[in-house]
Order: sequence, then C-alpha cells, then structure tokens
Amino acid sequence: METTQKNTVIGFVGTGVMGKSMAHHLLKAGYRVMVYNRTKAKAQELLNQGAQWSEKVSGLAAQCNVIITMVGYPKDVEEIYCGDDGLIQNAKPGTYLIDMTTSSPDLAVKIYQAAKEKGLHALDAPVSGGDVGAREARLSVMVGGDRDAFANILPILKFMAINIVLQGPAGAGQHTKMCNQIAIAATMMGICEAMGYAKKAGLDPDQVLKSIENGAAGSWSLSNLAPRMLAGNFAPGFYVKHFIKDMKIATESAQQMGMNTPALDLAIKLYEQLSAMGEENSGTQALFKLYDR
Repeated sequence: METTQKNTVIGFVGTGVMGKSMAHHLLKAGYRVMVYNRTKAKAQELLNQGAQWSEKVSGLAAQCNVIITMVGYPKDVEEIYCGDDGLIQNAKPGTYLIDMTTSSPDLAVKIYQAAKEKGLHALDAPVSGGDVGAREARLSVMVGGDRDAFANILPILKFMAINIVLQGPAGAGQHTKMCNQIAIAATMMGICEAMGYAKKAGLDPDQVLKSIENGAAGSWSLSNLAPRMLAGNFAPGFYVKHFIKDMKIATESAQQMGMNTPALDLAIKLYEQLSAMGEENSGTQALFKLYDR
C-alpha cells in the first residue's frame, strides 16, 4: 500500500508531550488522523485542529490503515497491541503498526511475529530528540522491521523526523534506542557534575557553557538541557520516570547478552534517588538537583 494523503487514515495512540506534536505534523501534512488517549483532555488540542476522536483502541484499529503508538511503558504497549481489544486483533489486514514508544526489544519481536500471522506489518520505531525535536519535526527515528514495510511508511515518518534509519529486523530499532539511552545516561551525569563543579569553583556556569558546548564536550544534552537546569527549569521534555524505565530495559537487555554496564548502573541509582525525592514527573535535567546541593 502506498501511504499517500488521499488513501491513508492514520491512527495515533498516545498524545502526550511527544505524541501531541508528532500527530500535529501529520494533520498539517494533510493526513486524516484519528486519535486515542486514556485522558481525552490531552488530545483536545489535536481535536481542535481537525483530528477525530476514537473511544477505544479497537475502534481506531478498525478504521485506520496506519497506526502509530507513543505511550509510556512496555506494559502499555503490550496491552494496546496484544489484548483482545488491541490493535493486532482488530486491525485490518495490510495495516502498518508503528510503535514509537521506547520499549523492550523482546516485546517488539513478539509484536512483529503476532502481527505477521494476522497479515499486518509491524515496525518498532523509537525516537530521540525530546520535546524540542517533536515540536520542530526534527526527531531521529530508529527502525526495526521489514525493508518493504519501512519503505512504505518512510514518507509518513519524514513529516515528523529528519534522521530515519532502518537498523535491521524486528527489535533492532529498540536495541538502537537502548544505545542512545545508555549514551544519554552517562552524558547527563557528566553535564550535571560539570555544571555543579563550575558553581562550586565560583564560575558563572552560563559563561562556562559558552566555552565548552562547541568543543569536545559538546552534545545535544549540553546545549539543550544544561541551560534549562541552570535556569531552574525542570519541566519535562522527557520524564524522569520514563528515563528510569528506559535504563532498566537497557540493563536487562545488556544482562541477557552478558554485558556489564557500570555507567548505566550508576545512572539508574542516581535517577531512582531523584525519583524518591518526588521528582519522577520532572524532566531528566532535574538530575542537577543532586549535584547542586
């Protein structure tokens, strides 16, 4: 199936911090978009822009031929895809199922196999770029699945992202996202420690940032999240609770492969300490609070 604006109805499940912006870009591109979210109020802005509301996942599945999911946890993904009222049981043959949640590689393979038995095309396609990337349609997308299915949904992904790579078969997208999250975990610790050091040394951290962000220490997190933490802005571009979930998926996958992850293990410990302080719904940059004391 060629996914043109004329013949495609896109279902979007999960209209939170990331999903809302992503669905907005599809509406703007001219696609007919149907949305489902556990809390309808979080979808209201999209409904005002012309999206259609579905009361159930099963109802959405029956009316759409491309369905994108962007939810919180692997248990949510499994329920949405594998339950009796879920996507696999209720989608029409030939439908493309694109899970953009950061989830378990093993679950991605399970969904792919179950979907294939029903004549459906499933891809795991987690993203990176945070709330800014979602708003600006500048996300990176890491895809696992069949090459033909990837080619057919690529035009849709291009309305939400600028860096889209097929990494391999089912599960490869999620494994690639784990690489991304491991790198971010270590980077965030380094950024918070560096900014904390700057303050302790009596420097102006904003001035320090000007010197180091374009050098060898430069990173997306340093340029985008360090200014937020220094300004005391801990609003979520990506929730602490979801980052802990991602890191635990990564460490479980690493253990299955017999790999040690000392930096990741330390990051999990620190973020769980942060969560215990009541910061689970803050942005990941709130880690700075552990260093700025």
